Amino acid sequence: MGSTQFGNFQDFCRDSTLPICNILIPRSNPNQPPGSAYQNEGACVLYGISLGGDRYLANLGTILVDGLAILTTFFLLWRSERKAAAVGRREMQLFLLGFLLISICEIFSVGGFPLKDSIRRGFSAAHIALIASTFWMLLLNGLVGYQLLDDGTLVSVGMVLLSAAAFFIGTGYIALDTAFSWTGYWEDDSYGPNHRNIALYVLYQLCPLVFAFLYFILESILVLRVLGERRPMIWLAAAALLFAIGQIFQYVISIHICRPTTGAIDGNFFQALFNVLSVVMVWVFWSSITEDDWPAV
Repeated sequence: MGSTQFGNFQDFCRDSTLPICNILIPRSNPNQPPGSAYQNEGACVLYGISLGGDRYLANLGTILVDGLAILTTFFLLWRSERKAAAVGRREMQLFLLGFLLISICEIFSVGGFPLKDSIRRGFSAAHIALIASTFWMLLLNGLVGYQLLDDGTLVSVGMVLLSAAAFFIGTGYIALDTAFSWTGYWEDDSYGPNHRNIALYVLYQLCPLVFAFLYFILESILVLRVLGERRPMIWLAAAALLFAIGQIFQYVISIHICRPTTGAIDGNFFQALFNVLSVVMVWVFWSSITEDDWPAV
C-alpha cells in the first residue's frame, strides 16, 4: 500500500466515535467504552456514565438524540403520507425509513451499551451499510423531480428500493467479512498499522459525500432553472450547512470536546443532533417544492 493515507481509519478512530472503529479494532473487553482500543495512540476515551463494575454507558447524549430522531422520522413519515399528491412521496418515505434504521443502529453501534463485542460489530456493519444505501436513496430523490420516471410507481419505487438494497448488501457483506474474518480477504487491509480498508473507505466515507453533493446540485438546478424559484433554496442550503456542521463536530472538534470533559461527551452527540436537523430541512425543502401551486416539471 505504500505510505498513502487513502483508506486509513487510524486518525478517525483515534479522534472520533465511528461505527467503523468497532469493526477494525474489536475491543478485547466488551464493557470497554468506545475509543478504548485506541487509548495508547492518544485517543480520548469516551466513558460517559459509569454503570459500576467497569461497565459504562458511554454515549447517553447520542442515544437520546437518536431516540428523538426516531420519533421525528415517524412524524415526517406520517406528514408525508398526508401529502397524497406530492411528487416523490414514496421515494422520500424510503429515504426517511433509511434514516430511521440508521438511528436505531447508531444507538447500539456507537451508543456505548455494554454489549457483546460480536453484537456491537453486527450493528456497526448494518449501520455502515445503511449509511451508504440511504445516501444513495437521497441521490435518487434528487432525480425524482425531473420526472424521468413516473414517481410513486412500481418501477420508480422498485428502482430506488432494489438499488439501495444492492448497496446495503454489498457494503454490509464487506463490513461483516471485515468484522468477523469469514474469508480473511480484508485482513491485510483492516488490521495493518493504519487500520486500512479501502473498500469501506470508499463506500462509507466517500460515496455518501459524493451522493449528498450531487443531490444538492440536482435540486439546485431543479429549483433555480426549472421551477424558477429561490425561496426553497433556503431550506436546501440549511440542510447542507447543518450536515456540514455535524461532520465538523464529528471529525474535527470531537477530540477537543472529549478531553476537557474527561470523556463525558464528544462530537458524536452534536453530529447526531445536526444530522437530525439536516434531515428535517431536507424534508421541509422537498415539501416546499411539492406544493400544489408549483408548475409541473
